[in-house]
Amino acid sequence: MTAVPTASGAARAHATTRHTGWRRHRTWVMPVAGLGVMLVFLAPYVVMLLNSFRPSADVVRTPPTFLPRVWQLSTYAQVLGDDRFLGWLKTSLVVATASTAIVLVVSVPAAYYTARFRFPGRMAFLLLVLVTQMFSPTALVVGIYREWFNLDMVNTYGALILTNAAFNLAFAVWILHGFFGAIPKEVEEAAHLDGCSRFGTLWRVMLPLTVPGLVTAVIFTFIAAWNEYVVALTLMLDEDKKPLTVGITSYVTGYEQHWDQLFAASVIAIVPVVILFAVIENHLVGGLTAGSVK
Repeated sequence: MTAVPTASGAARAHATTRHTGWRRHRTWVMPVAGLGVMLVFLAPYVVMLLNSFRPSADVVRTPPTFLPRVWQLSTYAQVLGDDRFLGWLKTSLVVATASTAIVLVVSVPAAYYTARFRFPGRMAFLLLVLVTQMFSPTALVVGIYREWFNLDMVNTYGALILTNAAFNLAFAVWILHGFFGAIPKEVEEAAHLDGCSRFGTLWRVMLPLTVPGLVTAVIFTFIAAWNEYVVALTLMLDEDKKPLTVGITSYVTGYEQHWDQLFAASVIAIVPVVILFAVIENHLVGGLTAGSVK
């Protein structure tokens, strides 16, 4: 006697077939979708790179072409030989590195203390830290300039470094606060029983376990300080003290248009950030597996 399939059995068979078909097609659908997203994000950088090899007149020529009509390979040598560009690069490196160092030195103990101790006004302090993250440097640039002017620190590295550190400190505190709070207190207590002081516990035990948070804070702060424009444009007056974001605009003005040098300088400007991310990425992956203390 032949069994007749029921409606529910047919529905389950259809669902199973459809699920199997999706799993079979997913092997090529997801890579293709990922490739499409990657191309969208890489397109501006590809255009920037190609324009850096065009003569300046070819950049603004219409109709435009995807590939340069004439490949000009000397632009990068001109930019790297420009003393102004080297000065802008130095300023950006100094400001971004110093701002990142200050943020780490201040945010680590602040985040550790707020995560481990309950003190009066703790939630108000954390809320205040969060609120400061909501203010844009553009909205405060006039007040920032007046403060540094009163302190006679306009056109100094210190003013730009401290301003960048202040605007990125709140994010770092919140990120590290979450990482410190997620570490079991038993790990810290075990370190105290082994004779570690409070600082020794923070340095030898807690920080290695929060490497992913530290890496996130470093990358965010460095990139934000490296890309900052409005405050640097307002505070830095001397040509040789301007950072890259402000200085490279000098290649295209009302009196001269060196589009090829502008694009070449822009390509060089992203190299330090790419190198930083490539170096720190290994520490980020390694920090995710850190879960034991000797």
